[in-house]
Amino acid sequence: MSPLPSGLVSHATDIATVAGFRLGWTVIRRMPERAAYALFDRIADLTVARGGGARLRANYATVRPELDDAALDALVRHGMRAYMRYYCESFRLPVLSADELAARVRVEGDGPVREILAADGSLICFLGHLGNWDLAGAWGAVHLGPVTTVAERLEPEEVFEEFLEFRTGLGMTILPLTGGPAPFPLLREATGRRGLIPLLSDRDLSRDGVEVDFCGEPARMAAGPAALALTTRRPLFPVSIRHERRDGGGWGIVITFHEPVAVPTSGTTRDKVSAMTQACADVLGVAVRTHTADWHMLQPVFTKDLDADRLARAGAS
Repeated sequence: MSPLPSGLVSHATDIATVAGFRLGWTVIRRMPERAAYALFDRIADLTVARGGGARLRANYATVRPELDDAALDALVRHGMRAYMRYYCESFRLPVLSADELAARVRVEGDGPVREILAADGSLICFLGHLGNWDLAGAWGAVHLGPVTTVAERLEPEEVFEEFLEFRTGLGMTILPLTGGPAPFPLLREATGRRGLIPLLSDRDLSRDGVEVDFCGEPARMAAGPAALALTTRRPLFPVSIRHERRDGGGWGIVITFHEPVAVPTSGTTRDKVSAMTQACADVLGVAVRTHTADWHMLQPVFTKDLDADRLARAGAS
């Protein structure tokens, strides 16, 4: 049998991807919660069994070098289950009431944040791919204040549009990273209004990021949150999110607002941005080492892996 043309294969994959997400948004939200979690646990286990957790395993091995192979394998299984739990919970988010959102979220260190918002101020949050950031954003939009953030443009385009509609429906203002107006000026405008600006930043997507020490290894993280805070003189809070079992069963999340990052008193703007980004990386590093399975990083983030990927692409071209 002749192979299908690559363009046709790509189109078929796109159709399947869109259909899968639409199935999630229409069917998963109607399932009993326990059955939905069990289904996604099974998907996670099958993914790992078929070798789908290789990048997750490599990242975990870097941040937890003390683990032997058996412990690392177990951690990857837990991590993939947590990653799939994110999707399970996100698909069900639109049908949750404000009270149901509140029941699924526990918050730590939010006193200073509430004071800023009560004074009609704004703040910037430096987030990692930890826990369920969509659940955190939906809860924040309902229980704290307006939320403005940036989202990576996904492929195929229909999936990005579905996610955009989904997150907007949760009460968040979403700015696309690419394919539209430059997000930084719009974020700067948002700092002039009451609200939160949470930004996923433990992976550099702009090529203008900052190299930091993350869990003892060089890594590249986004410079945007620190640059925005420095430019607008708004506070920058590192934020970590982790899953926890809820009383009576099911899962919830813990959102921790850590101490705001100090602004250096000397150095160039780039030096200050680097120092503030490093301070955020230090906080996230502790969270990742402590709750590693909640770090859903299935992309290269460490400099050694980014370099290896570039060499591999160069060799293939």
